[in-house]
Amino acid sequence: MTTAFLTTKELADLLRVKERKVYDLAAAGEVPCRRVTGKLLFPREEIEAWLQGSSAAPAAEKLPLICAGSHDPLLDWALRQAGTGLASFFDGSLDGLERLANRSAALSGTHVFEGGSSWNLAHLQEGFAGKPLVALTWAKRRQGLILPPGSKIQRMEDLAGKRITLRQPSAGSRLLFDHFSKDAGLTPDAYETVGVVRTETEAAADVAGGRADAALGLEAAALQFGLNFRLLIEETFDLAVWQRAYFEAPLQALWRFCRTQAFADKAAELGGYDIAENGQVRWIGG
Repeated sequence: MTTAFLTTKELADLLRVKERKVYDLAAAGEVPCRRVTGKLLFPREEIEAWLQGSSAAPAAEKLPLICAGSHDPLLDWALRQAGTGLASFFDGSLDGLERLANRSAALSGTHVFEGGSSWNLAHLQEGFAGKPLVALTWAKRRQGLILPPGSKIQRMEDLAGKRITLRQPSAGSRLLFDHFSKDAGLTPDAYETVGVVRTETEAAADVAGGRADAALGLEAAALQFGLNFRLLIEETFDLAVWQRAYFEAPLQALWRFCRTQAFADKAAELGGYDIAENGQVRWIGG
């Protein structure tokens, strides 16, 4: 029975080349392929059309060298330290997914709470099912209330009557704040919003500077400014990456750097990170 997909060896035999050449063709986007559970598979019909020249593999898509989505201090540092050459445009998890969808970013950080212990995957399945996107774990992160030293705030209900710095509506931290506020019966008119900021660092800076009594954000950001922190949840922060970009030099430089002691030391220094599952595939779109 003819199978719908060819293996790397079967395609190499068909083309009369070494398997290494097949991997090179796939990485360059010069041959139709799918990545499934870590293995490359090649759709037979598309390969036949490609060989006949009637429907060539898609031209190598030049994705912008941009990391979009949610701001993460460890990711922000690693992109530079690894020498990836990637620019960053951190404007929230939902904004990043939109930029992935319109091909204006190569990868995006996301931490969208979906209830219980679920993060990100329902949004990815809805927007990218059947598409060559892969989601990898970046880190588990500790999210909670960032507070000034000596604050008596212990839980969300205690934010009533306080000055709060919020994140932008597209941010995963804002979605999380709204979720916890609803659970606590805390309506927007119960507290004073003193600002809307776009990064974890800015949220913590507002508290450190006395502008706000509290913000929801990362333990790592609280520690950076010597602030108090009340843990609310441990979240999963994923990197959603177009598969073509995954194989290219900038992303490969990032993954290599993530295996170094320098990366582990930085995560420990920042605090509030668990990087044990860094780089593990969580979901493949197609």
